[in-house]
Amino acid sequence: MATQQTQVLARGLLTPAVALLLVWMIVPLAMTIYFSLLHYNLLDPGSEAFVGLENFRYFLTDPAFLASLQNTLVLVGSVLAITIVLGVPLALLLDQPVLGRSIVRLMVIAPFFVMPTVSALVWKNLLLHPVSGLLAWLSTLVGITPIDWFNDAPMTAIIMIVAWQWLPFATLILLTALQSQDEEQKEAAEMDGASALSTFLYLTLPHLARPITVVILIETIFLLTVFAEIFVTTGGGPGLQTTNIAFLIYSQALIQYDVGSASAGGLVAVVIANIIAFFLVRVVGRNLEA
Repeated sequence: MATQQTQVLARGLLTPAVALLLVWMIVPLAMTIYFSLLHYNLLDPGSEAFVGLENFRYFLTDPAFLASLQNTLVLVGSVLAITIVLGVPLALLLDQPVLGRSIVRLMVIAPFFVMPTVSALVWKNLLLHPVSGLLAWLSTLVGITPIDWFNDAPMTAIIMIVAWQWLPFATLILLTALQSQDEEQKEAAEMDGASALSTFLYLTLPHLARPITVVILIETIFLLTVFAEIFVTTGGGPGLQTTNIAFLIYSQALIQYDVGSASAGGLVAVVIANIIAFFLVRVVGRNLEA
């Protein structure tokens, strides 16, 4: 009886918070669905009219949508590859007993705590600037013409900025996994004459399979909504070269003032994100059960 009363009390205490969370989520979603079915332009107030699925047809057939979808996939895939490929060796290095290891770990993890807007400004003005940037100075020293990154290779520049931000996250997760690895297995492998490469391939790498899938899942969810880095550095350009889905929705809503089309685009983005998350969750779940 006491247990039932405790459960009832717990549910009663949680109900207001859960109800507030549902309202917080459902109201914006409902308004987005409502606006997606209207012709609603902020420059033409009073002309709202029901158009059904016309906004969805316009958004999905817009050439900018295909370009932004491709850019989104390239950005997500490239950043995932960089953070995993570099995160594993970085985690291995940070797991070694060296002098000042705590300070080194803090310096490696620090970029993850820098706000995206600040990091984008630092990369734009201090590192990748074609005249006064650090890379331009280094290129001049070796007699190479500096690259105007945000004009000649804008997507590469965005990928470098975002990868720099997310590499510490991957490194931290993988380092935590390395510290939970059974040392007796490694010692047994060394006694059997296994090389460092064999130990890594057959013991360490399989042990990192699960944390790698978790890193991929979490990073993908956030990388689908990258915005600040693009807004601060390239503004989606030149042309559509760095416009992803998030920036395309922003441009339609707050540059073209087409709220109806932007709302339809937002719902399309939600569907795409949920499809990707669904497959990733299945992969992660299969990996965790293995």
